[in-house]
Amino acid sequence: MKSEGSKLQEELFYTQKHASELLSEQQVKDADQFCEGYRAFLDSAKTEREAVCTVLNQIEKLGYQPFDPKKSYVPGDRVYLNNRDKAIILAVIGSRPIEQGVRIAAAHIDSPRLDLKPNPLYEDNQIALFKTHYYGGIKKYQWPAMPLSLHGVIIKGDGQKVQVNIGEDDNDPVFCVTDLLPHLAGDQMKRTLNEGVKGEELNIVIGSRPFLDDEASEKVKLNIMNILHEKYGIVEKDFLSAELEAVPAYKARDIGFDRSMIGSYGQDDRVCAYTALKATLDCKPVPEATVVTILTDKEETGSDGNTGLHSAYLKYFIADLAATFGQQGRTVLSHSTCLSADVNAAFDPTFPEVNEKRNAAYINKGVVVTKYTGSRGKSGTSDASAEFMAEVRRVLDKNHVVWQTGELGKVDQGGGGTVAQYIANLNVDVIDVGVPVLSMHSPFEIVSKLDTYMAYQAFLCFFND
Repeated sequence: MKSEGSKLQEELFYTQKHASELLSEQQVKDADQFCEGYRAFLDSAKTEREAVCTVLNQIEKLGYQPFDPKKSYVPGDRVYLNNRDKAIILAVIGSRPIEQGVRIAAAHIDSPRLDLKPNPLYEDNQIALFKTHYYGGIKKYQWPAMPLSLHGVIIKGDGQKVQVNIGEDDNDPVFCVTDLLPHLAGDQMKRTLNEGVKGEELNIVIGSRPFLDDEASEKVKLNIMNILHEKYGIVEKDFLSAELEAVPAYKARDIGFDRSMIGSYGQDDRVCAYTALKATLDCKPVPEATVVTILTDKEETGSDGNTGLHSAYLKYFIADLAATFGQQGRTVLSHSTCLSADVNAAFDPTFPEVNEKRNAAYINKGVVVTKYTGSRGKSGTSDASAEFMAEVRRVLDKNHVVWQTGELGKVDQGGGGTVAQYIANLNVDVIDVGVPVLSMHSPFEIVSKLDTYMAYQAFLCFFND
């Protein structure tokens, strides 16, 4: 028999349980099944271009049509806007007048990686290598001595586009950044951890056999270029108009004896991109409010550029969509709400000192609602209002979604930002909702299957409420 004090504690205190304690056995099985599709998405969408291609392959089979601002639309219509093959917007037209606002989910599909420099190929002591420039926030020492695959496009001098994907098939070669053996790394190990491997040392080994010709110089480089010319029809100058990205070559895997987690490259932020995408595809045939889902590029480098959310492409899309109903975009945006679908850092028991435990996010305690991001004095955040926080809380509780709150580390420890601020700048109510991640920004990030499924449920009930 519980004491009066125990009953009062249950009524008045806020506690967060493990998600498996709050979900049925069937829901846990549903989460595991849901994540089978998610793992497949991770393997097929390792870059922003591949993510857009994967999404297009799915939505075109489901009747989505390219958005045409000259057409008129009715409730239930499903459209999309492909922004340069590196970002995409999906919309499902709702029954409510569009001037009353739309429901937005915004995730990003770029992840930290190694980009090839514009003039990358060189030979040194009969080894051929690529020069790289790292993209996004990485710990550089994590990238040597592991298999890498090469993804991207090359635009040849005649305008022909060549798709590149090498290292994912079991029969493909892979590539790698080298590192020093401990016996010779005395000077290297005197460096700070941040400088243990420098940016200009992230050179990728791509070959070592020479072209058999007594007259030619740089024979290993020549042999590599000859192989590439035979396979793709390119010359070295074509690297100047290429986007090539080196990413970890391994596939997404279950983690743990209980298979409760997923380990993979690129889960920040493809875990939220996939769950928001699936919620869009699974929302009501005719939702009440129009659903708009953005899968954007360039978040890891500040959201600048014409495929990042600091640009105007979302604003223009909303304006054009509003115009098909005889309304102004600013009217629609000012009445809209948004879940910025981005991850948060999960509490790591090995490194507890960077978190304030009462306000940290935890693996297996559900999707994370992050009221504000930023760093130090909330720099670079939109800081959702109490009213909108209460509205999101109501929707999640009403639909029995397991959720928690979280911050990105201690106040003066670090912090970080999302796309929330750029959407909020359009006069939209925005809050961050996403999955807690262990080893974030590493080549092998970890998420919980239950948290991933709860993210999907959160986006789905947001669209359907």
